[in-house]
Amino acid sequence: MTASAPPAGVSDAVAGRMSRREVLQALSGLMVGLFVSILASTVVGNALPRIIADLDGSQTVYTWIVTTELLAMTATVPLWGKMADLYSRKLLIQLSLGLFVIGSLIAGLTPNVEVLLVSRVVQGVGAGGMTALATIVMAAMIPPREMGRYAGIFGAVFGVGTVAGPLIGGLLVDTSWLGWRWCFLIGVPFSLVSIVLLQRTLHLPVVRRQVRIDWLGALLITTGVSTVLIWSSLAGNKFAWASGWTALMVLGGLALLAGALYVESRAAEPIIPLDLFRNRTVSFAIVASVLVGVAMFGGSVFLSQYFQIALGKSPTVAGLMSLPMIFGLLVSSTVAGQLITKYGRWKVYLTGGAATMTVGMALLGTIDAHTSVLLLSVYMAVLGIGVGMLMQNLVLAAQNDVPAHELGAATSALTFFRSMGGAIGVSALGAVLANRVTSLMTEKLGPAATGGGGSTEVPDITTLPEPVRRIVAEVYGTATADLFLIGAPIAFLALIAVLFIKEKPLHTISGDERRVREEAAGIGAAH
Repeated sequence: MTASAPPAGVSDAVAGRMSRREVLQALSGLMVGLFVSILASTVVGNALPRIIADLDGSQTVYTWIVTTELLAMTATVPLWGKMADLYSRKLLIQLSLGLFVIGSLIAGLTPNVEVLLVSRVVQGVGAGGMTALATIVMAAMIPPREMGRYAGIFGAVFGVGTVAGPLIGGLLVDTSWLGWRWCFLIGVPFSLVSIVLLQRTLHLPVVRRQVRIDWLGALLITTGVSTVLIWSSLAGNKFAWASGWTALMVLGGLALLAGALYVESRAAEPIIPLDLFRNRTVSFAIVASVLVGVAMFGGSVFLSQYFQIALGKSPTVAGLMSLPMIFGLLVSSTVAGQLITKYGRWKVYLTGGAATMTVGMALLGTIDAHTSVLLLSVYMAVLGIGVGMLMQNLVLAAQNDVPAHELGAATSALTFFRSMGGAIGVSALGAVLANRVTSLMTEKLGPAATGGGGSTEVPDITTLPEPVRRIVAEVYGTATADLFLIGAPIAFLALIAVLFIKEKPLHTISGDERRVREEAAGIGAAH
């Protein structure tokens, strides 16, 4: 598709677009903000044992320090995306960064676990805004035809933030003059730099029109999703999967989401426009995003634990061992983005990425406590290459196929479902891991070793006698491999979803230019 002359009355709006230098400077601010917001979800991975010990927390708190931030981020993404279609995106992105700074400061200075959990919710709300708005703002500034080179970098930032978190957290914990509190405080100066950069360089037109936020729909979506995610994190731990609590929470969550569906179908300004799902590209991209979230987050989050318990590595070394996945993701997303910009073809990278991700998950399903570091690095690099080609290009495909006035809603919908898939993956696979570890420990050491078969405590292998340590390492090696064997068919389903996406030529004008043309033509007026 090529750009034609702007309609009468639109040329001034288009003429005010940002210069290339301003775009690059604004992208720098966006990437910094996106990196620290993603980092917040994963940086605590290697620090959790120390945090729990210092604040006298329980095993339940161990899980919820990660889960509360993911819940808040996931549940608020659709609302941020909708507001981006209605209000100043510059103001919203600075507000989200401000919330993230406040949450990070409270978390870093927390006196107890209760305050820490509240601060993680605030962090999650801010991170949800940054995650959704960064891609929305990029689409507003840059044409899809040119976005490949930038989307590849953004995909790399997202993936590196996800995978590098445990490395950074391990280094901070093992550095005596820093400590675990800097896992939260490290994001503050970077967020402030991002705010300043965006204030100076981000200039986006604000379409002035009467707006209405569907607050009832937002409430129903948020509470419904939160209920389902809370259930997935507690089932198999606090109560059985097949129990009254499961029935109550699942049915309650589904009832709330059904109510949200009804409200959204009648709202003048729905949080997630239902007509998005009539778009074949968006629908299959959402399905693939959920499956990518489950496979990527659910698998990679537990690799750090595998490195420390099954392989006996320190937190810092465990973090360094994730570098092959980071490198694979960084290279593949960047190279794929450059090739998309050069040739305008994108589906081959979606299918190739999904297939490679499936192979990587299957290979990691063969690991145990004796797998060599070299072989493990190869398997992780394969997984990183697949995720790098797939993740951000799903967003590109959807953004290219929706009207400009729905860019925010479509982008946030994909981000929302990917985050929800990640949260469900971490919670559900975490429960599977705990059950598998308990059953294997009972089998090898007897019921007394697991407190009657019901303990889910994470062992400190440095305090265990050598024969027991070897058994514990074997158990965690086997249990972690089982998670990837579960993740491999999930990744394969993502490949099937991608195959149904139809490739369409990329637009050659930015989202804002498309939007002002649509406004002038009356396309978005009814929305």
